[in-house]
Amino acid sequence: MTERKTTDFGYRSVAESEKARHVAEVFHSVAQRYDLMNDLMSAGVHRAWKAFAVRQTGVRPGMRVLDVAGGTADLARVFARRAGPTGEVWLTDINGSMLTVGRDRMIDEGLLGSTAQCDAEHLPFPDGYFDRVMVAFGLRNMTHKDAALAEMTRVLKTGGKLLVLEFSKVWKPLERAYDVYSFSVLPWLGQRVAGDADSYRYLAESIRMHPDQETLKTMMEDAGLVRARYFNLTAGVVALHEGWKA
Repeated sequence: MTERKTTDFGYRSVAESEKARHVAEVFHSVAQRYDLMNDLMSAGVHRAWKAFAVRQTGVRPGMRVLDVAGGTADLARVFARRAGPTGEVWLTDINGSMLTVGRDRMIDEGLLGSTAQCDAEHLPFPDGYFDRVMVAFGLRNMTHKDAALAEMTRVLKTGGKLLVLEFSKVWKPLERAYDVYSFSVLPWLGQRVAGDADSYRYLAESIRMHPDQETLKTMMEDAGLVRARYFNLTAGVVALHEGWKA
């Protein structure tokens, strides 16, 4: 008898084969209000987190950049401006609803970029293709994070950089207040603004199930990256990890 492999979906344990469907349902539900909810949930601070991440990428004209799980393209649009007409920016996401929002925004702003709906664990790009790979607030939703990190490393050029912006382990004195906010305020906001409390309850749970800063740093090293390090932002609510392909 074949053993049924399971993984986390928030605090629930689900079959590995079912997690992608559950995550898809969450993001289909929130796609149209995703950016508004990000502003409300973080009081706009998510923009500062992303701006810091963009600066750390060091994207320059002519670079090839991959935005994994890029959704509504708030980062891909910035990368497209920085890479310019001689560069190449790909916006990818496993979720068609999110990707459609991002693609339309890039078109509306007249930005050059390509889109692909794909699984981060199986990227449709050749080895060593990109100068920079970025995943922002997407890694924690992936079923096999180690496989996704290995794939993102595979498509990097030698000397290229992978950056992971993600919720992380908050400073311990703030844990209690953060829990109250996460499990009471977030679902309430989700219900009032997006008509969906459950998706934002999952968000809070998924953050708690995500590896902490040191664990993720080790996972990046195991994927083959060197000089891995991280920056804690807003007392560890979010961390930016980065590593280079040797």
